[in-house]
Parts: sequence; C-alpha cells; structure tokens
Amino acid sequence: MKAQHPAINFAQTAQITYPVVETFHSFQGEGAWMGASAFFIRLGGCDVHCWFCDTKESWDAGKHPHQSIKMLAAEASAANPAITVITGGEPLMHDLYPLTTVLHQQKLRVHLETSGAHPFSGKFDWVTLSPKKFKPPHSSAYEHVDELKVVVADKSDLIWAELQIDRLPADTLSYLQPEWNSPASQALIFDYVKQHPKWRFGLQTHKFMGVR
Repeated sequence: MKAQHPAINFAQTAQITYPVVETFHSFQGEGAWMGASAFFIRLGGCDVHCWFCDTKESWDAGKHPHQSIKMLAAEASAANPAITVITGGEPLMHDLYPLTTVLHQQKLRVHLETSGAHPFSGKFDWVTLSPKKFKPPHSSAYEHVDELKVVVADKSDLIWAELQIDRLPADTLSYLQPEWNSPASQALIFDYVKQHPKWRFGLQTHKFMGVR
C-alpha cells in the first residue's frame, strides 16, 4: 500500500459507482502473480486506444452499467481470491481511492493493471505498469510500480522499454511481452532477453488455456 488519502466517509464511499465492463473470477495469467486465484474488476473508459487491445469494448465508459463499490466489494469478497485486480480499459481515468479503500476493508489484497496515462490514485498492494508510447505514463505513476510490462511488436518497442525501465528501481520486476498477433515478436524478445538479463520474457498463459 503506497499512497495516502484524506479520511473517507465509508458509508458514503460504498455508494459511489463506477462503469463496469465485467467482473469475473479466474487466475492471474501473467507476470509475477501468474497462477494466483484472481477476481477481476474491469472498469469502463479508456483514451489510450492501443491498436492491439483485446478489450476494445471497454473504451467507451458510457456503454457500461454503473455498479456501486458496495456491490463490487461484496462480489470480490464472496469469490475469496488471493488477489483482486482492478483493470480496464484504463482504470486511472477514475478516482480509485474510494474503491480500494472499501476493498481493503474487506481484507482483500488489491492489485492494479494500468498504462499509467492518468494521475495515480488509490491504495494498492501491487501495481503493474504497462506503458504505451502513444500516451506515455503520468509522472505520478512511476513511484508506485512493482512490476513493469512492456508489450513488444517490433524493435522500436524495445527502445521504449529501455526508456521506461531506466525510470524505475533496478530491482523492479520487468517483463517484455510479445504482442499476441505479431508472432515475430516472440523471437525478437527471446533474443533480447538472452542479452539483457534484467528483463524477463512475459507470456499471457490464460490465452493459451482459452480462459479469461
């Protein structure tokens, strides 16, 4: 938990709503927490618009129903996961302090998956930053990062990856992940990681298994 926030009225906070694309219980398919039981809260709204995004339906927040924090926390608690992951879309388009406060009240471990493109908000036990060249992270994101994940389609993404890792502590877990529809990127990353041991090869194991 890395950020502080003014005192919150918990009763009022529980009634705050967010646009929710979906919630589901699965496992974390990638990164350091790969294989852990995970309850995902996918929030609507994104202005990063990655061309390779596999959840483009999340971009328009207005297309998705709002759910209260109280309802989301109850769903997550009932799932009894090892981790609760807030993702998107781009979740930092929303103020995440109220949501993370109530999730922590339920004794849940709360993770964030973000491009970092908006000012940082919320209290998290783990933050995965996946920065994008076409909408770089807000400066407030870097101090909160536990894990760096850079999607690679071509060599220019490796240059971008090095610029990002230079902004983080040397012990930050750092992954290069092949873009799913660019098979050549796998070989590119394989060769690069062999020559640059600070990086790890990242895979989306849930896609190989055919689950969310």
